[in-house]
Amino acid sequence: MNTAPSSADAPRWLTEEEQRIWRSYLHATTLLEDHLDRQLQRDAGMPHVYYGLLVGLAEAPHRRLRMTELAMKAKITRSRLSHAISRLEKSGWVRREDCPSDKRGQLAVLTDAGMEVLKRSAPGHVAAVRQALFERLTPEQQKSLGEIMQIVAEGLQPDDAGADLPWLR
Repeated sequence: MNTAPSSADAPRWLTEEEQRIWRSYLHATTLLEDHLDRQLQRDAGMPHVYYGLLVGLAEAPHRRLRMTELAMKAKITRSRLSHAISRLEKSGWVRREDCPSDKRGQLAVLTDAGMEVLKRSAPGHVAAVRQALFERLTPEQQKSLGEIMQIVAEGLQPDDAGADLPWLR
């Protein structure tokens, strides 16, 4: 009995060029996330993911979002969001409220203190993003990067209800 995989089952290994591109992508995104995280820890006393949560709330109507919507916006699991919101509550930057339209739901609300820390930390964060990413690319490269990342994101975030996405876990 032959148990060797058929050619249809054989892995499609990355070419040398694809491997180079993949590793460059991993290297750059890891360094970029670390760079932004260190800048925000130093300047605002919070990790990059917490900053993103504050921004998401600041952009929401009345500075409040259902926890599930905030998890979706931040692309994180609900348990990671709950932990982050607890930490932000201890800092006085966010509070939770019961959802008036759904007794099971909760809202995350950006407090005035949270808005102030966001206003103070935003200029340094924007400068770090500009320096680390946009100032290194031509306008054409920036446009291409945006288009490429949009295609990748759309492919990883299908519309079907059974998709395994972080905020659904």
